[in-house]
Amino acid sequence: VQLQASGGGVVQAGDSLRLSCVASGDTSNTYIRAWFRQAPGKEREFVAAISMIDGSADYALSAEGRFTISRDSAKNTVYLQMNSLKPEDTAVYYCGQRGRYTNRYRDRDVYDYWGQGTQVTVSS
Repeated sequence: VQLQASGGGVVQAGDSLRLSCVASGDTSNTYIRAWFRQAPGKEREFVAAISMIDGSADYALSAEGRFTISRDSAKNTVYLQMNSLKPEDTAVYYCGQRGRYTNRYRDRDVYDYWGQGTQVTVSS
């Protein structure tokens, strides 16, 4: 499985961006896909996750109300719509995928595959 993340860029505070994560290879047994982010000098942190089984989603507190994760199963793609961006959202955003069920999807260590990351920079 390969994950390709894209859509990052340099924007101003208050702007929006939509990130995409396209999966290729054998994705037939995928339980969940998620977005994490990593700012310089910080650990990779959970942003949002979506079940590839029923489409249910969960968000970090920092993303709640501003970000929306969605999926297009036909395109094997997961999106992260980010609105009202803040300078503290600046980070490299990574998409991850896990095949088997887990309730620890906020833990970066449970993911089987990662994309290469896409840089999001928000200026004030």
